[in-house]
Amino acid sequence: MIITEENNLATVGIDAMSSIDIVKTINNEDKMVALAVESEALHIAEAIDLVSEAFLNGGNLIYFGAGTSGRLGVLDASECPPTFNSSAQMVRAYIAGGNTAMFKAVEGAEDSYDEGVEDVLKAKIRSKDVVVGISASGNPAYLIGVMEKASSIGAKVVGLTCNREAKIRSFCDVFIAVEVGAEVIAGSSRMKAGTAQKMVLNMISTGSMIKIGKVYQNLMVDVRCTNVKLVKRAMRIIMKIANTTEEQALKFLEFSGYDIKIALVMLMKNVNKDMAIAMLEEHNYVLRKVIG
Repeated sequence: MIITEENNLATVGIDAMSSIDIVKTINNEDKMVALAVESEALHIAEAIDLVSEAFLNGGNLIYFGAGTSGRLGVLDASECPPTFNSSAQMVRAYIAGGNTAMFKAVEGAEDSYDEGVEDVLKAKIRSKDVVVGISASGNPAYLIGVMEKASSIGAKVVGLTCNREAKIRSFCDVFIAVEVGAEVIAGSSRMKAGTAQKMVLNMISTGSMIKIGKVYQNLMVDVRCTNVKLVKRAMRIIMKIANTTEEQALKFLEFSGYDIKIALVMLMKNVNKDMAIAMLEEHNYVLRKVIG
């Protein structure tokens, strides 16, 4: 039996508990998730290395999943452009059953091997891309179709599951199995399994963006200044890194065309915008290599 489908002895009788005891019970189960993720640290790091190398070579990261797992992939992909100023193509996600499945369950979609193959073709996967298949059980025919087709194209394949005996394992270059144990409610993999998957996806996308220079220290230096809040955040970042005033930060941010990296190089290296861009291009836009 798949672990997430097993009966959890710690939560038997949860239907008769008070609200506070329900909260404490779920919280106690959730405490196990971070430790389960920790046990897969090496494999997660391997996935980050695959993805960051792909990014540096013009490749993309593409998530595939069904149900909750697919929705988590869409969530992570959708958050990358505003956070890291990545293109819409750089991190993408496909869910079994198509866009409708984001808001309404499409029964049977995860059982279609052919749909998995079709989604890989639709995504125009290339040999320099990395495909991440996400599934609590790791057994859907949809994902097997995705992984077999992606592998045949030459793409690297990562599997993210909560089951070491997952069928997708044999198709993976990197296999991440975060075994969180039986769910609070038997089979409700949106709970501990979903939390574990969200944590790992955060690590893969964030770690990969860090490796290619989209973070300086622990600051989002590629954030898009698309509203007042983000302009103010950009100013705070410039003030902190350059140890300058709010007035100077805004001045150089405006001079740069609201690009934090360009503004910082202009300010800290005392160069004009064109020279700042040239210096960043020489170092693949890794700010640390320009300003130290």
